[in-house]
Amino acid sequence: MPDLKGKVAIVTGVGRARGIGRGCALRLARDGADIVISDICRKYEGDLAFYNLGDWEQLQNVVREIEALGRRALAFKVDVTKKGEIQEMVDGALTEFGRVDILVNNAGSAVGVGPFLSISEAAWDKTFAVNAKGAYLCCQTVLPAMIEQKSGKIVNIASTAGLRGSASYGAYCASKFAVVGLTQVLAAEFAQFNINVNCVCPAMVETDLGFEEYEFLSFVKGGTVEEARQAVIDTIPLGRAANAEDIANVVSFLVSERANYMVGQAVAVTGGMEFNH
Repeated sequence: MPDLKGKVAIVTGVGRARGIGRGCALRLARDGADIVISDICRKYEGDLAFYNLGDWEQLQNVVREIEALGRRALAFKVDVTKKGEIQEMVDGALTEFGRVDILVNNAGSAVGVGPFLSISEAAWDKTFAVNAKGAYLCCQTVLPAMIEQKSGKIVNIASTAGLRGSASYGAYCASKFAVVGLTQVLAAEFAQFNINVNCVCPAMVETDLGFEEYEFLSFVKGGTVEEARQAVIDTIPLGRAANAEDIANVVSFLVSERANYMVGQAVAVTGGMEFNH
C-alpha cells in the first residue's frame, strides 16, 4: 500500500455519493494522506438547471468517513471556474495543514451530450469551463506551493473520450482532449521542480454520471436503461464496468513514490473496452 503519511491532498468534485472524487478521497485517506475536498454544491440556472451537481451534505459525509479513518479533512464549496474560490480552498489547506502535496482534478461536467448540431452554446461553454478551465485554474493555483516545496503530484481526471472522439459527445470529447493536452504541457514545464503531472482516462465507470449516460444511451438507441447498461458491459473484456475504486486505485499509484518516473502520461483505464461508444 502506498505510504502517503504526512501528505496533503486536494480532491475536487467529491459531492456525489457514487463518484470518482469520493473514491479518490477515501483511497488517499486510507493511504495516509490528510484530505481537502470540494464541490460546487449549487444549482445551474436556465437551460442547464436540470443537471445534477455535487451536494454539501455529501461532502460532509465524506469528511466524516475520512475522519473515521484517522485522517484530517476539510470541505469547501468551490466552483472550479472561479479563481477566487479555488484560491480560498488552497489558502485554507495551507493554513490548516502547511502544505499541498497532491492535487486530483476530478470536477467535471458532461452537459450538452447529444448530436453535434443540437449542442447549445451554453452547454458547450459550461463543459469547457468546468473540464478544461477548471483544471487549468486549479493547477495554476496549487503549483506555486508545490514549486516552493520542490515536490508535488497532480492527476487530472480526463476520459477515453479525450483520446478518441465519439459521435454525440462533441463538447465532452473536445474538453477532455484539452485536459490531456494541458497535462502534457504542465508535465513538460514543471518536471524540473520535481512535480509529476499525469492524467487518468477512464472508460465507462458506474458512478452517478455513468448511470446518467446509460439513460442517455437508452434514449438514443431505444430499450431500457438496464438493456443499455448490459450492451456496454458486453463490450468490456473484463465483463463489468469500472467502479470509482478502480479509478482511485490508479490515482493512488500515480501520486505515490512508485510513480516518480511517470510524467505527462494519459493512463487509460478501460477493462479492455474499445474507446468508441
